Amino acid sequence: MIGHVNTVADGRAQARGGAVTIAAMFMRRFASIVLPTTLLACGDSAASDSRGADTGITSAETGTNDNSSQEGQENSGDGDPTGDGDPTGDGDSTGPKFDLAEIPDAALGDCGGGGGMGDAEWSNIWISNSPQGTVSKIDTMTAVELARYSAGPGNPDPSRTSVNLLGDAAVVDRNGGIMKVAARLDDCVDSNNNGVIETSNGPGNVLPWGTDECVLWHVSLPSSSNRGPRPVAWEGKYDAQSCVYESPRVWVGHYHQNQNIGVFYRLDGETGQILDMLEHPWSGQTYGPYGGAVNADGDFFVLGWNSGPLIRIDAETLAVSSWPTPAAFVYGMTVDQNGDVWTAGSGQYHKFDVDTETWSSGNAGSSMRGVAAHPDGYIWIADPGGVVKVDMNTNQLVADLALPGVSSPVGVSVDPEGYVWLVDQGASKAVKIDPDTHQIVAETLGLVSPYTYSDMTGGGLSLVAGGPQG
Repeated sequence: MIGHVNTVADGRAQARGGAVTIAAMFMRRFASIVLPTTLLACGDSAASDSRGADTGITSAETGTNDNSSQEGQENSGDGDPTGDGDPTGDGDSTGPKFDLAEIPDAALGDCGGGGGMGDAEWSNIWISNSPQGTVSKIDTMTAVELARYSAGPGNPDPSRTSVNLLGDAAVVDRNGGIMKVAARLDDCVDSNNNGVIETSNGPGNVLPWGTDECVLWHVSLPSSSNRGPRPVAWEGKYDAQSCVYESPRVWVGHYHQNQNIGVFYRLDGETGQILDMLEHPWSGQTYGPYGGAVNADGDFFVLGWNSGPLIRIDAETLAVSSWPTPAAFVYGMTVDQNGDVWTAGSGQYHKFDVDTETWSSGNAGSSMRGVAAHPDGYIWIADPGGVVKVDMNTNQLVADLALPGVSSPVGVSVDPEGYVWLVDQGASKAVKIDPDTHQIVAETLGLVSPYTYSDMTGGGLSLVAGGPQG
């Protein structure tokens, strides 16, 4: 049944005053340009150690590797290399990895609840173990996997994740569904009223579907031959003075392949109820609507697999604008802090200027995939064996990096401290990169052919909706 909601979150308050949010964490870091000593006081020894100072790479073993099953993975024909290894490098660093000199001051308000650099509760990355049918919640400060959840009923095939300004995750199942997982234990629901929150506490503790009380709701959506939901993105408006997260809604889309139609829904983020639905003619390419991200207004940008198109759904009117893409093959996408769209594919990256409605391109990499914008003005793109770094303002290539031990990275994301994370499908791990030194400072092992390349930390949403605009 389309839109059937299984939920344990009915009646939950939409505004959680006093909660430390992803947006607040980013804003506190930006504000260190004004209050550096205050920011340092927010840290703790664990957070400092996790940045790799004097220790090189921190490795966190999370579970049993199983690369034998390739179920549900998409073959893009990109020729990704295979292999594994033990990366080495100097991880020396201090403090958040932002170019503070170019970031404006930010008003923080008094949101209470602590926070700052030492609040690891709101610094998680959510990565799908696609063939296992699970999603991992990983602390980005320690690189330790905190929990692992079943991604849906039956035989789920999760891929994209999106994190809202409160840290909660939406996870899409390509076999037909979307679910919400609470980041904070306080927001989980004791559905069996036994006085205990029953939830995963690590990669070896995946609870049976329907029993983990931190999974707040699940919505069934259509899927046909692995053409189910892919693009997903939370909206988010954060008032740093009142500490209220407004409009907790989430966008998701899938492909009606037989009719060449993209179908898009906007759901109530608290209940999972479908608020809006629209259809738009699609290109006929194999997987249809593929990646999604929002701008500061909550408009939903969606990129089609391979040859596009790029569309924008207006958050207020639901009117759709559509543009062709400039290359024969495009894959990942993001929206930067200026509201412009970036994508990449076979040997080229592309920027779409939303004001002039024009594309500009550059050459790099070989078969690039996931894309993420960084607060310091760079675009990071996953590429076989490493990562590509592009200057957002000049559109010039800064670095085309080969990283030791990195095999087939699919996704890239930026955490609240400014570190860059790569999801390596081939090596079944995630790696944490210092954006200044380009060294790997930590890695999380034991993932299962992970496949996620969306806004898996909430950094992208915070950049456009919660943090300072540049």
